[in-house]
Formats: sequence, C-alpha cells, structure tokens
Amino acid sequence: MKLSHVPLRVATGAYILNSGLVKRNLSRETAEGMQGMAAAGVPQVKSLDPGTFGKALSAGEIALGAALLTPFVPATVAGAGLTAFGAGLVNIYLNTPGMTAEGSKFRPSQEGTGLAKDVWLVGAGLSLLISGLTSRKKIKI
Repeated sequence: MKLSHVPLRVATGAYILNSGLVKRNLSRETAEGMQGMAAAGVPQVKSLDPGTFGKALSAGEIALGAALLTPFVPATVAGAGLTAFGAGLVNIYLNTPGMTAEGSKFRPSQEGTGLAKDVWLVGAGLSLLISGLTSRKKIKI
C-alpha cells in the first residue's frame, strides 16, 4: 500500500466498516425502509426478503470496509469496490423522488443532501483505482 493511500483508505474504510457493523442487527422495519430506498437505484432488491437484504447490506459494507483497511488488498481492488459502492449510492440518490431540487437533475434538495454527499466515495474509489492502474512497477531481471 502506498503511504499516500493510507489517509484515504483509513477514512473511507473505517466509515464503511462502522456502517456495516451498525447494520448487523437491523429491525425488520428498518431493513424494509432501507430496502425501499435502495430499490430506487437497484430495483432487483425488491425481490429479497427484508431480513436477507439487511444482512447482505451489512456483510457487504463490512467486507468493503475491511478490504479498504487491509494493507495487502491492492489499490485497484479496493478502489473498484469503493467506486461501485459509491456509484450505487449516487444512483439511489438520482433515482429517488424528492432527493434533487425542483428543476434540477443533480442539485440536491434539503432531503437529498445526505445522499448527494456520497459522491465523495466515487471520487475516492476512482483515485485509488487510477493510482493502482497507473503505478509504475519495477521489474527485477
């Protein structure tokens, strides 16, 4: 892991890992609410049982957070995971009615600010991914 990646990976990894740990024992009602919101961006989640959805969401966040915090996970792998996760959240934001300001496709409404800020996860993921793909590797002969 590059030293310059440490702050980015610790900040995002700890945040996402904590989020996943908090979701381990969601109530059925809370899982249903999260599932309903997620379905705006990923309609396929509607077919899942809310309990299964909650456990899958928790496990996914724990796995991604742990990958970001683990030094031997390559930047390309961690970055790809973070980019996909962030893009999913941004997709939910863009497809949930009331999240964007009236007359705008992108500018957040007051209610949408909490989701719109997840665009930083996409930027962080792309930074790791690009760095991993463009780093010069020394070849020993």
